[in-house]
Amino acid sequence: MQFVDITNDIAFRKIFGNEKKKIILISFLNAVINLQGNQRIADISIANPYQLPILPNMKTSIIDVKATDKQGKTFIVEMQVADVNAMDKRLLYYTSKEYSQQIVSGDKYTELKPVIFIGIFDFRFTNSTAYLSHHAVCNVETGERVIKDMNFYFIELPKFVKTPDDLDTIIDKWVYFIKEAENLDVIPNNLNDEGLTEAYQDANKNTWTKEELDAYNYTAMREQDERGREQAAEMRGIEKGIEKGIEKGIEKGIEKEKRRGIEKALKRGKLSVEEIAEDFDTTINIVIQIKKQLDNNETT
Repeated sequence: MQFVDITNDIAFRKIFGNEKKKIILISFLNAVINLQGNQRIADISIANPYQLPILPNMKTSIIDVKATDKQGKTFIVEMQVADVNAMDKRLLYYTSKEYSQQIVSGDKYTELKPVIFIGIFDFRFTNSTAYLSHHAVCNVETGERVIKDMNFYFIELPKFVKTPDDLDTIIDKWVYFIKEAENLDVIPNNLNDEGLTEAYQDANKNTWTKEELDAYNYTAMREQDERGREQAAEMRGIEKGIEKGIEKGIEKGIEKEKRRGIEKALKRGKLSVEEIAEDFDTTINIVIQIKKQLDNNETT
């Protein structure tokens, strides 16, 4: 059995945006938000069900799934494979826009319903050491929440390091599925969750049509090209900084630019220490030292 890469645009939409298998998205939402008892989501309406895109027009880095429950709450699930400038502002704008567009001028504000954003990031986004974090508007001094209609949940895949034996909760198992499915050859036997079981079954490449696999492979190729362009841009930036340092005769400037590039590569979490050392023409020990400093900064 071979599973797809869940972070792939086509794979993510097909699995989590399937109107015929809403149990998958429902299970995932309940797990992330940790809803219990009568607070659990029982049914949803997916606003943009999965459809096979036209290859030339498909997007490559942002995957959105939007759904609404019976109480009118909106859930936005986004898979982001690469960090972008002003990410925090973009997420706030996107969520605020979704919130404000629920009513038009003249409608009562009481008709506004909560919006919950769930971001799955294939990079480090917060300083927290936990792979799942919950962010909301609150009183900075007391923690009191008066404004409750907007919530943000961030799942940072590089921070998830649990092994199959460490998967104690359903959210552990969901994040393990998203991060590791493509490296597995069998469905784990300790799922105990209908939605997650369905997700693994839908991630099985053998159940996909040729058209879906073509779209999946095309997206994977474009995403790889985008990562290559980012790395090339970083290298050009470093080279430019080096040239500028040489012109000014400031060797420290060169090292600063190189260090900045190494830090970005480490935070992205895509390359090994050895690969980073080779890309930036430095030693493995230097990269390890920089990594230790970054880890220490995150824990303080």
